[in-house]
Amino acid sequence: MLELNFTPFPILETERLLLRRVDHSDVNEIFSMRSNAETMKYIPRPLVTNNEEALEHIALLDSGLEKNESINWAITFKGENKLLGIIGFYRTKFADYRSEIGYMLLSENHGRGIATEAVERVMKYGFNEMNLHSMEAVIDPRNSASERVLIKNGFVKEGHFKENEFFNGEFLDSVIYSKIKKADL
Repeated sequence: MLELNFTPFPILETERLLLRRVDHSDVNEIFSMRSNAETMKYIPRPLVTNNEEALEHIALLDSGLEKNESINWAITFKGENKLLGIIGFYRTKFADYRSEIGYMLLSENHGRGIATEAVERVMKYGFNEMNLHSMEAVIDPRNSASERVLIKNGFVKEGHFKENEFFNGEFLDSVIYSKIKKADL
């Protein structure tokens, strides 16, 4: 069975990015990201309406980390501390050595290759350090930008589920992409 230990917290780097722990100093960016209807349009979760709810979201991330069930990183540029977005692993299936990868960026950071670069680094961490065998990403089929990020990182479409989630008075489709560990990672 898969066992995880995120102590000490792993700081990850890419050519441009530093991935660090999300903390209370990120509350304004978390609020901005999770209260923005455009940013959240493909994420079936209620919009955050105040800083207290943004802090509750940070506490939720901390709780998963402390239980060694999930991990999330603040995406930042090297040399800058400002959160550009979040990336992490959720809904880990310990018996199956599989976890769900998820990410989101503040809207001003879309289209800059940040998500692709962050996914590549976190994917390597998941396979090499967490010892995952596979990972999945669940996206809204209308989210073509996220689909491109996944395909660039070698994910393949596993399935399209019709109207499998009910949110905000409507039934939504979900698409699952996955990646299986290869020897070259």
